[in-house]
Amino acid sequence: MIIIKNSEILFLYDAKMTNPNGDMDNENKPRMDYDTDTNLVSDVRLKRYLRDYFETALEKEIFVTEKAAKAEERAKQLKDAKLEYTDLIDVRLFGAVFAATGANTHLTGPVQFNWGYSLNPVEINESSTITSSFSSGEGVGKDFRVKYSFIAFSGGINANTSETSKLTEEDLAIFDKAMIKAIPFNRTRSKIGQTPRLYLRVQANNNQTVLKDLREFISLDYKIDNKYAVRTVNEFSIDISKLTKYLEDKPIEKIIYWKDEELDIPLWSRFQEKFNLESLNLQAG
Repeated sequence: MIIIKNSEILFLYDAKMTNPNGDMDNENKPRMDYDTDTNLVSDVRLKRYLRDYFETALEKEIFVTEKAAKAEERAKQLKDAKLEYTDLIDVRLFGAVFAATGANTHLTGPVQFNWGYSLNPVEINESSTITSSFSSGEGVGKDFRVKYSFIAFSGGINANTSETSKLTEEDLAIFDKAMIKAIPFNRTRSKIGQTPRLYLRVQANNNQTVLKDLREFISLDYKIDNKYAVRTVNEFSIDISKLTKYLEDKPIEKIIYWKDEELDIPLWSRFQEKFNLESLNLQAG
């Protein structure tokens, strides 16, 4: 069944001694807003985690695949295989830009994310020089990593575009679980050390409701004196009092959620009592 109701997404995860999103224009350092010491992660990076999980772990056909980086090449592969674009789960979710009959065609996907950013101030470790082996020989590079970053993503699902992309309720069920499983699955050398902590998908009871960025209504309460010295999830708690107040008068049908047991949210029980929460079962499916 094609989805007919909007959703808003809040996704929190942390990164410890890793590089959440390297900037190729800046020695592949973690992306930063140096004015505020905020670690940044692009929406493209998050979608790449999800696409790789769909393709490798779930063995699903996707459009933006590492195996065919160019849109023209991928379009030809799909045509040869007699596959429609909306047969591909990443197109149904995120849309696509592809070449067709000599012109660029753009399909807007219902699921979109803003850039992620850290809720805590982040420090980057001093780079160590590393030697990498390639088929053509060895190369020397630098290895920059964040000491600790607690990253928040905001996203939205627009039911009004689903009729075109053919996004279904079954797709959303797969997507919900992938949001938790994709980052741990993609444990490359520079990405190991990242752990999902909280996922909320707030589903409205209609296709007109659009909520504000849910990150604006949460904050960290530090358990140590120096917030720059945070190195684990146990050294702060999450204040969701403003989030609870903001959502309580909204036309919400349900909230799909997953919460890591180590994440301290003092008002979580009150949040559960106020809203229709459905816990994700990661073992099923």
